[in-house]
Amino acid sequence: MTTDTLPDNRLSLSDATAGESLGRDAWRRLKQNRAAMVSLILLVVIAVTCLIGPYLLPWGLAEVDWNAFSAAPGLDSGHFLGTDANGRDLLTRTLYGGRVSLSVALVATLVSLVIGVLYGAISGYVGGRLDNLMMRFVDIMYSLPFMFLVILLMVVFGRNIFLIYAAIGAVEWLDMARIVRGQTLALKQREFIEAAHALGVRDRKIVTRHLIPNAIGPVIVYVTLTVPKVILLESFLSFLGLGVQEPLTSWGVLISEGTDMMQSAPWLLLVPSLFLATTLFCLNFLGDGLRDALDPKTR
Repeated sequence: MTTDTLPDNRLSLSDATAGESLGRDAWRRLKQNRAAMVSLILLVVIAVTCLIGPYLLPWGLAEVDWNAFSAAPGLDSGHFLGTDANGRDLLTRTLYGGRVSLSVALVATLVSLVIGVLYGAISGYVGGRLDNLMMRFVDIMYSLPFMFLVILLMVVFGRNIFLIYAAIGAVEWLDMARIVRGQTLALKQREFIEAAHALGVRDRKIVTRHLIPNAIGPVIVYVTLTVPKVILLESFLSFLGLGVQEPLTSWGVLISEGTDMMQSAPWLLLVPSLFLATTLFCLNFLGDGLRDALDPKTR
């Protein structure tokens, strides 16, 4: 049996056990944070409601009620939260909009997570000239306005929903890369990394099995901050008319439509704004809770 196999397996088993213990400890500490747990429950409720709610409602996304244009919320019209100027059920459109906004946030965050974690880990681990070159590229990207890059990508490649995922994710990985690089620079000087080197563990396995898992705490916290940031970015793009297009909708599109009728039909603005604000607040409270739960200084 080679030295590249046996020691690596032993290190992986030890890391898995330690990671499981830290995970249970973080979950116990998170449950003690009432604001974070309430936020987590509300997020699950909002996500499940947006996912299955439209199937339970009698109105479709683009279905028009010719007897209820701009109908106020109530049971008399058959529309619990009212209708828009085109006679479409606002609750149905808000839930469909939640699907788009949440999916854009999750997928774009996942794209930025994969790019940023790998980029930052490689840069910090290799060091030297390559690290300087990679970080100078990040600095150049920082100097460019993010919104300009997103708009440029969408103008060049079109406003397809999948391109929105990629465009937003492609400009949101820079902070993630810097965070992971900083963690990697600190971790690669630790004894267990030096031991892995001495035992002949390959660089690729050191990065993927030891450095990245040990840097995951700050990354998880930052993900909870990136999701609301991406939701706001998608909402802003949709507000400008650069986001999703009919017949799809999002919370940003609904808010944009609601501002045009704020005086005559304020519910068109209040309903999607309430969903968006609640989601953003919950994500921020959950992020604070995860930061405290994963902070090794408070253990």
